[in-house]
Amino acid sequence: MKWQGRRTSRNIEDRRRSGRASMGGAGGIGGLGLVAVLVLGFVFDVDVSALLDGQGGTPSTSNTNLSQADQQMGEFVAVVLADTEEVWHSIFQNQIGEPYTAPTLVLFKGATQSRCGGATAATGPFYCPADQKAYLDTAFFTTLSQRLGAGGDFAAAYVIAHEVAHHVQNELGILGQANRIRAQVSPEESNAISVRIELQADCFSGVWANHAQQMFGSLEQGDIGEAVNAARQIGDDTLQRNAGRVVQPHTFTHGSSAQRQRWFERGLESGELSQCDTFSTDQL
Repeated sequence: MKWQGRRTSRNIEDRRRSGRASMGGAGGIGGLGLVAVLVLGFVFDVDVSALLDGQGGTPSTSNTNLSQADQQMGEFVAVVLADTEEVWHSIFQNQIGEPYTAPTLVLFKGATQSRCGGATAATGPFYCPADQKAYLDTAFFTTLSQRLGAGGDFAAAYVIAHEVAHHVQNELGILGQANRIRAQVSPEESNAISVRIELQADCFSGVWANHAQQMFGSLEQGDIGEAVNAARQIGDDTLQRNAGRVVQPHTFTHGSSAQRQRWFERGLESGELSQCDTFSTDQL
């Protein structure tokens, strides 16, 4: 992805210079065990901070010096966010006839607070509709690449675009309506609605990629393959299988690998919001 030297968004709230230190101690979860816990927290929408808090370590507040890699990742995120702002402003104007209000993206390390509750590395990237902010610990990109097999800068861009897509759903009133229904139904039915929310966000991410290429010409050879691979690697069935679990579709909250890939590609090929109606179809 061609991103160096391009416009960066001002809607970045960088909290990485202060945060909670990692858990330590002789009884702590270390190495691959810690990574596994964090990955499970992200992919199954479970806050696993309780698993970390009880491991003999003591959380402390610390000032964090940003490395050159941290600074570069922050700039990358700001460029991608700027691209989403321009793309969604254009789409809202041309396809909906309404103004678009861009979200704020919060960068943090370790832990921070949101109006939806505590945000930790264990929760993974997420969007909070209560404060209209997306939250991202950029260390997740290392997990995405090294542990989930989805490397590349456009795979990371897809993650950012996916969280912004939840803001788009919020702007359109879709997210609030879907979550109200989820609160009134059984856990299995709630999971099924969650899958439709997430697949629509994947489709919106594809719509963004379509327009980003038209507007900026920023995509390079292999970029789309990186995003498609990321969508495939974080499908619920693949994640459950790789974790040594029996695949249980009724527990899915994000959709299967095939579904996530298909809906991203549908948005990418069409560039149209109207092609992303995951709530009215029986064929996910």
